[in-house]
Amino acid sequence: MPKVGHLPFLFLISISLFLRESSGSYAGSASSIINPAKVKQISWKPRAFVYEGFLTDLECEHLISLAKSELKRSAVADNESGKSKLSEVRTSSGMFISKGKDPIVAGIEDKISSWTFLPKENGEDIQVLRYEHGQKYDPHYDYFADKVNIARGGHRIATVLMYLTDVTQGGETVFPSAEENPRHKASETDNDLSECAKKGIAVKPRRGDALLFFSLHPTAIPDPSSLHAGCPVLEGEKWSATKWIHVDSFDKNLAAGGNCTDQNDSCGRWAALGECTKNPEYMIGSAELPGYCRRSCKVC
Repeated sequence: MPKVGHLPFLFLISISLFLRESSGSYAGSASSIINPAKVKQISWKPRAFVYEGFLTDLECEHLISLAKSELKRSAVADNESGKSKLSEVRTSSGMFISKGKDPIVAGIEDKISSWTFLPKENGEDIQVLRYEHGQKYDPHYDYFADKVNIARGGHRIATVLMYLTDVTQGGETVFPSAEENPRHKASETDNDLSECAKKGIAVKPRRGDALLFFSLHPTAIPDPSSLHAGCPVLEGEKWSATKWIHVDSFDKNLAAGGNCTDQNDSCGRWAALGECTKNPEYMIGSAELPGYCRRSCKVC
């Protein structure tokens, strides 16, 4: 008969190994553990929540290091055509990190899925952004007004905005149409916020914190109160990382026709610069000769 006394010993070994992974070198399996006590509701209209310390310093630094050499001027989606275009509405620079690029990125994606209860395949690639002095993103919605972007994965239902650095002054995320919850006592005093941030419910960027908000009502109807903006950076520099999550899989069309893929790591950046329209032969191609960036050009 097996000796029962060995079981507690094996249990202690398992716990010891788990604690060593959690406190030592990065462990993807431990990264997806969520602590509800670190989450606070900041608004109910729209539904918005802040997770304090969502990312570790290592994760923040890793995302910044991956992005630094690839940054390009950020673009916006045209409401009529759905194509990306440059606009003074958004003056940051950014780039996309492909899903599962490395164990740390994959661990962050696991953690986002665990917190939001939304499938990883519904998410876009993580977009890393840098806002320098004076740069901002005017009030906008994350759900779409065009049929082109809705065709793949449907509307964006939720956004997870992760702050990778502290910002000395400015750079807040503000919801100008939000309804303040009378039970929620703001954590920021007026002196902590810029004039832009005082125009609504605002979240001050703090390294490691993450903001989750929903762009759709639970009925899947767009929520106008989810209007939000990135206030101008007044002092310091702001780095953030965004994960947009759709109502349906954002990946399921990648195998459509067997050729809906990106064959170059720079496809996302080129698409953001308008190359799908400027250079369709290379980017999109034809049925007989598919292009190299069909995924980023959203043609399938």
